[in-house]
Amino acid sequence: MIRFIDREYELSLLNEEWEKNEAQFVIVYGRRRIGKTTLISEFIKDKPGIFYIADDVNKKVQINDFKEKIASFFDDDLLKNIVFEEWKDLFEYLKKILPKNKRLHITIDEFSYFIKNDPALASVLQKFWDTFLKKTRIFLLVSGSIFGLMSEKILSASSPLYGRRTRDILLKQLTLKDACEFTKTDFEEKLKIYMGVGGVPEYLLKAKDFSSSKEFFKKEFVSKDGYFYREPYYLLSQEFKEIKTYFTILNAIAYGNTKPSEIANFVGVKTREIYPYLENLLRLDFIEKLTPITRSKKTGVYLIKDVFFDCWFNLVFNNREDIERGQLKFNEKEINTYFDKQFETISRNDFIPKIFTKSKVGKWWHRDKEIDIVAINEKEKQIVFFECKWKTLGYQKCLKILEELQEKAEYVEWLDGKCKKQYGVIAKKIDDKSVLRKKGYLVYDLDDWKSTLQIP
Repeated sequence: MIRFIDREYELSLLNEEWEKNEAQFVIVYGRRRIGKTTLISEFIKDKPGIFYIADDVNKKVQINDFKEKIASFFDDDLLKNIVFEEWKDLFEYLKKILPKNKRLHITIDEFSYFIKNDPALASVLQKFWDTFLKKTRIFLLVSGSIFGLMSEKILSASSPLYGRRTRDILLKQLTLKDACEFTKTDFEEKLKIYMGVGGVPEYLLKAKDFSSSKEFFKKEFVSKDGYFYREPYYLLSQEFKEIKTYFTILNAIAYGNTKPSEIANFVGVKTREIYPYLENLLRLDFIEKLTPITRSKKTGVYLIKDVFFDCWFNLVFNNREDIERGQLKFNEKEINTYFDKQFETISRNDFIPKIFTKSKVGKWWHRDKEIDIVAINEKEKQIVFFECKWKTLGYQKCLKILEELQEKAEYVEWLDGKCKKQYGVIAKKIDDKSVLRKKGYLVYDLDDWKSTLQIP
């Protein structure tokens, strides 16, 4: 079994709340497979209390199952034999048996299923907290994966529970460095896995037993029995009713339709009608809006932010028919094209910010000109331009890329040109780096990634 990786910050937050030794109402939320249950299990492993994982079943079954868990913990035979029809009745009974001066946790994982099957529960729990729990030393911890429900019914200002929580923790994906700890292959293979599934712990666990990324993608992505083959349907169906529309939007973006008008045209709706869908996808971190680093935010485009979705739509979606028939041949060129795109994104988001820590990092484009990465340091009046290539580059090829980069950089308007300019290339492997660096160029390959990100 793999050890507990990262989450030290989130774990410390939970322990800080526990040490306050008074009533706490803590909410942990995030996308599915992100590691909420693992984090919670690590937190409560040495603490007294009740841990319950909810299922997506009807309200009566949920009430009865939760009641059984509580009755078992308190060894309460009377509670075991009582049948409750409503949550308020169970909570009234709990007022009689829950200790007021003893530190206990009541942890409900996948609490969003409770809310989904009984939206009125938020009001009932609010009254239970106000009239009883907040006067005790009970540590109430709830978690949920249905992001829309957690945001609207628990966290939003319109929720009856608004203002009751003492801490909320949004669990995000692991960093590249932490993701690399899941697999035992070399760094290039680790990076390929990360470019396929991102920093989602459960996805990374699926990759740890494969000796190569190629075998991982062949078996788990482009196979009808693969773990990831139907995963997006499940993820989207948990959040949205109009699943076909959202699938079409993500497909449109994955294939280069990045402006609202282009996306709307692909989907077959008017441009003004596409914005609510885009806002929902933005809220869930499935997509992001990217703007040129030196230009107005009105010129932004939409890109898929979630690495897994991006990979799936590039490798699986349009190949489903061949995959179902078992006739799809693994296409090295296709996956390397995807890696090239994702390598640029990860370079911009994860690598360059580690080197230029005081710079604003982004992408630039205007008309037919585009630069992969631009880092701007306002204080030093310095601007750095980079091109990214998922390939091995020789000395002459690097010089050619740098020459073309300098030509494009002339079109970038910043400080009227009164600034220090530098140029660089990021690639999988670069020959003669030392010679290029002596010429004043910034060149980085995977060896530099390992040392910069401190990856063993």
